[in-house]
Amino acid sequence: MPAHPQRCTYLGPEGTFTEAALGTLPEATTHELFPSATVAAALDAVRDGDAAAALVPIENSVEGPVTATLDELATGQPLTIRREVLLPISFALLVRPGTTLDDVKSVTGHPVAQAQVRRWLARHLPHAVWESAASNAEGARLVRDGRYDCAFAGEFAARRYGLEALVTDVNDAATATTRFVLLGPPGRAAAPTGRDKTSVVVWPEADGPDALLEVLQEWAVRGVNLLRVESRPTGEGLGRYCFSIDAEGHIGDRPVSEALMGLHRISRKIRYLGSYERADRADATMQARRAERRFALAADWLARCLHGLGDNTAP
Repeated sequence: MPAHPQRCTYLGPEGTFTEAALGTLPEATTHELFPSATVAAALDAVRDGDAAAALVPIENSVEGPVTATLDELATGQPLTIRREVLLPISFALLVRPGTTLDDVKSVTGHPVAQAQVRRWLARHLPHAVWESAASNAEGARLVRDGRYDCAFAGEFAARRYGLEALVTDVNDAATATTRFVLLGPPGRAAAPTGRDKTSVVVWPEADGPDALLEVLQEWAVRGVNLLRVESRPTGEGLGRYCFSIDAEGHIGDRPVSEALMGLHRISRKIRYLGSYERADRADATMQARRAERRFALAADWLARCLHGLGDNTAP
């Protein structure tokens, strides 16, 4: 048990999208919430028992994976994903009261934010100089302190830092979404819901032209759909990679459990990160249901063979 079971941390500082995502979960009302400066600090707070859970970003629909989170989940003491949160991302241009667009000569925000507002900046503030901040909320604080003229952050951060939202709903991609994961100490898998996701990290046995193929085949031959596959360097030398994978289904589902056993057989190392309900609550696909039924039929056929009841499989 963590030393502080009623504390929950998140990637800070206050006023970040991560804090906003955490506000959508029950933990926001039942736990003491506190920010952590980095992803590593947030996860270490759970590992050290200073928090019962940590919420961190793991993927953005525009910029892709949050590599700091992927790497932290692959190293250090294991943690388990308890649930995920999907948060639509829309930026506001935050300024000190009285500032106009003509006054803006410098802009700040997180580098991920810059990638999502690049076209807007080129169109409306082509001569403004961009300088990155550690987070969007930190950028807002720097604007409050007079370091920059404006910052891109969530509109909700304006009040916290005494700023005004000069422009709202800024985003080059209207459907931009960030995925966050709530992490806790290892424990029993939650009961399957029929709309689950399973996450693992796999280290291939050896490098070679078929290393990734062997990993993918374990899922494919069992009809398990993969929702995300990322390769990350292991730090063991050039060309040495592990694979971070999200698969459709629950560890208790026969196709998923057998795929995991197959990966354990062919891999140098595998880390199970958890099975949890999908935030989009998407039901299992027809392909997944068909795979589950085929496994049930195959198991029934094998049982008949073992008991000498004959092979009743239709030709």
